[in-house]
Amino acid sequence: MDIKGKRFVLTGASGGIGQELAKQLSYQGASLVLVGRNAIALNQLAAELPDTIVIRADLGCELDFDYLVNQLKRMALDGVIQAAGLNAFATLDRLNKNALDTMIQTNLLAPMQLTQALLPQLLARPSAVLLNVGSTLGSIGYAGYSAYCASKFGLRGFCESMRRELASTDVRVLYVAPRATATEMNSDAVTKMNRQLGVAMDSPKFVAAQIVRAIEQESAVTYLGWPEKLFARINGVAPGLVDKSLAKQLPTIQTYAKQQHSAL
Repeated sequence: MDIKGKRFVLTGASGGIGQELAKQLSYQGASLVLVGRNAIALNQLAAELPDTIVIRADLGCELDFDYLVNQLKRMALDGVIQAAGLNAFATLDRLNKNALDTMIQTNLLAPMQLTQALLPQLLARPSAVLLNVGSTLGSIGYAGYSAYCASKFGLRGFCESMRRELASTDVRVLYVAPRATATEMNSDAVTKMNRQLGVAMDSPKFVAAQIVRAIEQESAVTYLGWPEKLFARINGVAPGLVDKSLAKQLPTIQTYAKQQHSAL
């Protein structure tokens, strides 16, 4: 897809990846509808970018979600990019019910519901893109991230199904799965754990560039990072091998995960 002159909705626009993605899309000539929870960050970002609309909305709040859909239904849209996401690193016994519910709502149900609401508008365009930002942990179950993994596994399955459901239309369904990324979503414990385990973390700017590239090339599925993309493939056909490899990391993961209590 040629990004210039297209209008995209971008959820999670006030986050680390979202802000970088908004800038790169705008620099390529896109007009944007920025959606996020942090109104100050959204307005500061919009002040830097031309032809930009801001809608403050928490996708985990029903009233906010309904307001967002009502606003978006009035617009001609060429693409919906769903980068909003929440995470809570903790063992399951330390994850409170509210954190669990909020993660599933924000990471999985909201993307499904927003797709359902806006699909008629996308189908009405000569060509359109629906892109969901997933995670390597949507293909590899990882200790300390059980609920997050569940939400991202679900999102990946949803994208795969929609890609096949819309195969005869002009709507392209894309899925991009970053690996660990250096954003404020990571707690100090996560950063320290990743450093101890030698887990590489990409910059939000790099991830955003890969998302833009996926849109331009209409790449159905994009995994970022090595060896993470290899592990994702292996886990799909021989999960026992990944079990054995990750078992070596478990003592370190448990040390940090058991220090955490969900705060969503």
